[in-house]
Formats: sequence, C-alpha cells, structure tokens
Amino acid sequence: MAVRAIRGATQVDADERDLVLDATRELVTAVMERNQLEHDDVISILFTATPDLVSEFPALAARELGFGDVPLMCATEIGVPHALPRVLRLMAHVETDRPRDEVQHVYLRGAVALRRDIAQ
Repeated sequence: MAVRAIRGATQVDADERDLVLDATRELVTAVMERNQLEHDDVISILFTATPDLVSEFPALAARELGFGDVPLMCATEIGVPHALPRVLRLMAHVETDRPRDEVQHVYLRGAVALRRDIAQ
C-alpha cells in the first residue's frame, strides 16, 4: 500500500455558501469514486480557495460527507492577477494500491482549463 496525493479543482459560479458547499461535495465525491477509494483510505485533505471565495470553509462540506474524523485544512490560494477566479482546489492524501500513473486527478466545471494535461 502506498501513500498518494490526488489533486482536484472546481470552479464555483459565485461566492455563495450553498454553491461553495455543493461544489466541494461534488469534487470530493468525484475524487473518491474515480479512484475507487473508501473513507478509511483517506489520510487528510487540504482545501484551498481563491481569495474571492470567502462565504464558507470547503472543509465543512467534507465533514458533512462523513469526513469528520479525517484531518482537513483550508487555506487561501495566492492572489495571482491572471488566475482563474472562484476556484476550489483539494489535495487528498490517500492510501492506495494504484501506481502513481493510475491516480485520477479530478478537474470539474471551468477548472478543467487549469490542468488539461492531467484532468480525467
């Protein structure tokens, strides 16, 4: 069993609490499903949000999905002037038998533009 990091991102239509929570739930669920992960496979998740998203902590959505016993942390992305706006990102550390090249990174909505090279 190896420890792997899985990246993911999504774009939110507006800085509204329900939109942030819905997008985060969708992203976490997609990462879990596409990588065939179980709850106990997750070691920790780091969430970041662009500086224009302040209505809610993305980690709240993960806790609502049952990840309350998993270490979760939120941070703000650096405010690069030409960055894509309203983006939530995650980096999940997981235990998996998948080789690194079989890990599926998940980019949803407008965030697909961030990493076309690895988006599934």
